[in-house]
Formats: sequence, C-alpha cells, structure tokens
Amino acid sequence: MKEHKGANSFISERQTVVTIGTFDGVHAGHRKIIERLVNSANANSLDSVVLTFFPHPRMVLQKESGIQLINTIEERKKLLQQTGIDHLVVHPFTHQFSRLTALEFVRDILVNKLKAKKIIIGYDHRFGRNRTADINDLKQFGRDFGFEVEEISQQDVEQVAVSSTKIRNALLEGRVERANMYLQHPFTLNGTIVKGRGIGKDLGFPTANLEIAEDYKLIPKNGVYVVQTRIDGVDVRGMMNIGTNPTVGGKEKTIESYFFDLDQDLYGKEIELELLVRIRDEKKFSSVDDLKIAMRQDQAFSKQYLKDNHA
Repeated sequence: MKEHKGANSFISERQTVVTIGTFDGVHAGHRKIIERLVNSANANSLDSVVLTFFPHPRMVLQKESGIQLINTIEERKKLLQQTGIDHLVVHPFTHQFSRLTALEFVRDILVNKLKAKKIIIGYDHRFGRNRTADINDLKQFGRDFGFEVEEISQQDVEQVAVSSTKIRNALLEGRVERANMYLQHPFTLNGTIVKGRGIGKDLGFPTANLEIAEDYKLIPKNGVYVVQTRIDGVDVRGMMNIGTNPTVGGKEKTIESYFFDLDQDLYGKEIELELLVRIRDEKKFSSVDDLKIAMRQDQAFSKQYLKDNHA
C-alpha cells in the first residue's frame, strides 16, 4: 500500500477504483466494502484507492463536539494497510476544503487527481459544500466525466454506520469482547511509557504508565482489563487499570499495566496494548491490603483467561 498525504500528491500509472469514508475502526463492515473495492480493481486492471480525511470533519467544523474515535490516524493507516488496497490517500480536511462545491470535488479531486474510473459509495453518501449533493448527483457526474458509480445498498451501509457506533458504545460500557468481535481484531491503545507515581511498585505490582498523545482517542470505561502486547519482539501479557486509583488517593486518570514475568525498564518505549476482556470496575477499597488481595485475584483471573483463550 502506498500512502499519499493528500490528493495533490497522488501518483498512479493506472486509473482507479475509489471509495470514500472515515473508516473508524476498520471493522467488519468496512472490510466488506474494501474487499469489494479490491476485487473490482483487480478484475478491471485498475488501482484500488481509499480516500479518507484527517482531521475528522467534525473536529474542524464542530470543534466543541469532543469527538472520540476508535482509531488514531496512525492506527487507521496500519489497519488499512492490511486490507490489500493499492493506495491510501489521507486528505487534509480544512475549512477551505469543506467549501468545495460538489462539482469541484468530483472534477478536481476524484477525476483529475485520483484518476477515478469507478467509485464505490453508499446510497446515502452526501458531499460537496454543505453536503448538498447525493448519489444521484454523483451518477450524473459519472456520466459527464466518464466514471462508473457502484452503489452500496442500504443494508450494507447501515451495517457500517451502526457498527462504528456500536463499537464506541461497547467500549464506553467496558464490553471490550463485544467490540473486538465487531472489529474482527483487538481494540488497541498506543502510546509511550512514562514515569508514574510508583505506587504499583510499592504494592508489589510495578506498573507501566501509558501516555496517549492523541486527545481524540477513545478510552474505554474505567476498570481492570486483561491485555497483551509485544515488547522487543517478545509477546507479553498482563493486566491493565484505567482510572484514578482511588484507594491510594489518586486524582488523575491513568492507564497502568502490570506485565507478567517481565523485569525490564520500559520508560520511553512506544507500545501497543491489545485489550482482551474487562475483569471488573475500578473501586475504592477500604484498605491497601484489600486492594492487594483484589490485584492478586485479578492476576489469577487474567492468567487463567489467557490460558483458556490465548494459549
């Protein structure tokens, strides 16, 4: 997959099949559409192109929305790379771009820049300034500019639209197993290990404190989770707490992981945590000793879960 920073930098020897969307989560519904895109491109000796946008349009047009996305843009790129597409175009979404008319968007971006011979798009897709143009307008542009429009049915579009919302809701409710089922891959948190308060070490459970740079990244419901990652090429498993550590007087929300059978300085490392299942709510225990007992129970549960499901 070749990545292009905007349509202006797109280069391809062949004409293309294009699909357009946010593709947050790159979940089962998205993959169905992208599979259709890739198959169509291969059958017609064309290049497959996914056109997506960053920042998310709502970040630009509705700054107060506080949008939370399943993926950061880097996570989205990594997932799309696995789908077999030829090109990923991440076009900068700006106020100026949002003012393009439907004609300008189709002619200048899709036809002249991306060399579209075919566009695969949802029946309810709207585009152009103030999102005034629809699938019928696109089909007319297709007749004018010589490209085909393949319409994704209402059933398929609803699967895509509902699933992103379902995934976000499942994660906010802590139902990570359900979210992973919709995604067809584990939900991940990517960040840098930074110094924390050192309380985990005092409790006998030294933790790695994950700092996530992107403020729009969705963080699941507070609680304790079973997680896995790779560190220096080695599979590592453990348990993670999202929350404020109320038993020991914590105030700030943190993401802290205790990795089993790992004795290594992790400060400064970039890691990707895969969330597998949520064990319990975070709670304020009556004593530190009670907290230690709960953490030992969390560890026993985690190891048994990993043995049963991820041997």
